Amino acid sequence: MTELFISQLLDPFRIGLIVALVITATRTRGVTGTVLPLALGVGFIALMLPMTMAGAMGEPLVRLAGVGVVSNTVLLAIVLAARAVFLRLRS
Repeated sequence: MTELFISQLLDPFRIGLIVALVITATRTRGVTGTVLPLALGVGFIALMLPMTMAGAMGEPLVRLAGVGVVSNTVLLAIVLAARAVFLRLRS
């Protein structure tokens, strides 16, 4: 289970999707809010990746999606923290 979590944390495609999610949520914050789009995006990415790469990990979909939600949340926290540091240093 730890190997699965680490492999998901280091997946460049997953990282790119999380960064794109934060950028999109930031740009549409006035219309859609912040928390709901980020939460739905984390869930969508957690389900989309294992469903499109079926059998690649040899794990059940439920386990892949569950660990995916956790790893996506960790990645989201890192990206949001990096964004906050960037905005603070920029101003």
